Amino acid sequence: MKRLPQELHGRVLVAGAGVSGLGITALLKSLDVDVVVVDSRPDALEKIQVKTGAEVCLDVDIQLQDFSCVITSPGWSPDTPLLVQAKDLGIEVLGDVELAYRLDRAEVCGKPRQWLVVTGTNGKTTTTAMLEAMIKSAGFKAQAVGNIGVPVAEALNTPERIDVFVAELSSFQLHWSEQLVPDVGILLNLADDHIDWHGSFDSYAAAKAKVLQAPIAIAGVDNEHVAQILSTTKTQKLVEFTAAEPRAGQLGIRNKMIVDCAFADSLEIVSAEGIEPAGPAGVYDALAAAAAARAMGVCADAIAAALADFHVAGHRGQIVGNARGIVAIDNSKATNPHAAGTALASHESIVWVAGGQLKGSEIRDLVLEHSPRLKAVALLGVDAPIIAETVRELAPHAAIMVTENRKPREAMDEVVSWSVAHAAPGDAIILAPAAASLDMYSGMGQRGDMFAEAIARELHD
Repeated sequence: MKRLPQELHGRVLVAGAGVSGLGITALLKSLDVDVVVVDSRPDALEKIQVKTGAEVCLDVDIQLQDFSCVITSPGWSPDTPLLVQAKDLGIEVLGDVELAYRLDRAEVCGKPRQWLVVTGTNGKTTTTAMLEAMIKSAGFKAQAVGNIGVPVAEALNTPERIDVFVAELSSFQLHWSEQLVPDVGILLNLADDHIDWHGSFDSYAAAKAKVLQAPIAIAGVDNEHVAQILSTTKTQKLVEFTAAEPRAGQLGIRNKMIVDCAFADSLEIVSAEGIEPAGPAGVYDALAAAAAARAMGVCADAIAAALADFHVAGHRGQIVGNARGIVAIDNSKATNPHAAGTALASHESIVWVAGGQLKGSEIRDLVLEHSPRLKAVALLGVDAPIIAETVRELAPHAAIMVTENRKPREAMDEVVSWSVAHAAPGDAIILAPAAASLDMYSGMGQRGDMFAEAIARELHD
């Protein structure tokens, strides 16, 4: 075992007793680091103390001057008083992923891993899962980590060594990462999201764009914000992917095939038809994953085999009902307007189920673009009135229903019952909320599950 990084030689404060906090605390304890966990929730602190044996402290009682660095969980925003105070005292604040990367590069846990980092506003989880499958298909010992799979710190600390980390990282995690330079960095797309956390779109985009520092940077050039960033960013080796016919240095679509013109001379990899999830979003994610896999030297046959066996994760375009010529689709993961737009683009006549917390996102462009598709719109959640007003203005032909019910299951039952009543053969009922779920639900998973359960009761032959 190599020498610990300098920042771990004193007492280390882990801010947050959630999943990532548990992973980093367990790793630090295994390295005999003097670690204290801070949180505002006594029950969470008790659980982490039982599991790791770490010292714990309520945030109101902490004395920051006793610590050499603070490891923050990704959900803690930069303006959290404890983190602001740490910065004011000159104490380094870094994220759990950043610390895991430093430990890995210092060879504290053996030979450094290869890091493939996927980020973007939408499509991260599907792309990461596809890429993990492709890398494994080529014989690598790979693991999806970060926001999918297991926390990075936990993956470093497993008995069986993992050689390749396929990491889905959020803008929060990248914000708290200063030294992280992946071997391959993938930037899928950018749209308004988490502006309340970052303070501005520019700050949000800058966090995401950190992955472009990688020796091989992969970027979705069909997205105007990504294209704009690329025009002002120096990259070592840039590989682009596009839904159009590819040029040299790109992966794209030609004659309904995914074609590699970056690592080969027009190599046909796999048919773009039949990829799950169905629709343009699934193909786009497959293009990104294939580009990263090709950067790792994965052959076309291994990529094709991985995609043939790939099935979409829950709440990301799953068909949860199909009866009377009506299909119902759970895209609860579409928690911002950009993701919702991708979901709505998959069908021509839609009963749209939406609503929740918009988080400051603008909804007008979404409604305007998809207005011709909207047959009816059923809304729930705290920002439902904002969406309803926009639909009335920009899609006046669409029938609208807004429930004021704030009981999670009852509200979902109401909007689904109304949606089924307003759907006809050939229509799709699509849950694509364009908003976060925490105003009413424990998460997007519960929201999607309740949608699927209501569909099962209402939509049948």
